[in-house]
Amino acid sequence: MKKMMIAFAAVALSALAFMPAQVLTIGSPMPDVANISMQDVSGKQVTLKQLTTGNGLLVMFSCNTCPYVIKNQARTKEILSYAQQQQIGVAVLNPNEAYRSKDDSFEAMATYAKAQGYNWAYAIDKNHVIADAFGATRTPECFLFDSKGILVYHGAIDDSPSDADAVSRKHLETAIQELKKGAAISVPTSKSIGCSIKRLSN
Repeated sequence: MKKMMIAFAAVALSALAFMPAQVLTIGSPMPDVANISMQDVSGKQVTLKQLTTGNGLLVMFSCNTCPYVIKNQARTKEILSYAQQQQIGVAVLNPNEAYRSKDDSFEAMATYAKAQGYNWAYAIDKNHVIADAFGATRTPECFLFDSKGILVYHGAIDDSPSDADAVSRKHLETAIQELKKGAAISVPTSKSIGCSIKRLSN
């Protein structure tokens, strides 16, 4: 019995070791990960600091094959292009480290980005360090920071992740508009619906 208890405790501690930090709350500064170098599909190394503009930064955790990512492909391109038009930096990060030798390899990411017509950074979040620091759990999942690096919106692109035809409110687009106006974000959080991030413990 004692051996079983010890084994159970070891498994529990091991699982906890791979749990992400508590999710970043609205009004929090960006965690100390802005200078971490990441491999982008362009072949260059990028950091969140480099990608941040004077108007802020939109970070989206995503991947190649999650059904919810696929359902949101058109909306993803639309909102990221919109963010760029508003001179907000864009970083799409792939944290699926457990799938790095499979569908979320660097080569697969590069192929996916080309097929999707990405003209923004799509980089490897190695060992899901940034996802862990943000407390991200899903793909897709969005974090919008203002010019001072303060989180102003966290959640989904809109209120109908599984059905584009049923969208009644574009949460992220509205948050970007309000950010640009210097107004308070009317809906600062929403529920991210998608595939779980494939962490190394999964």
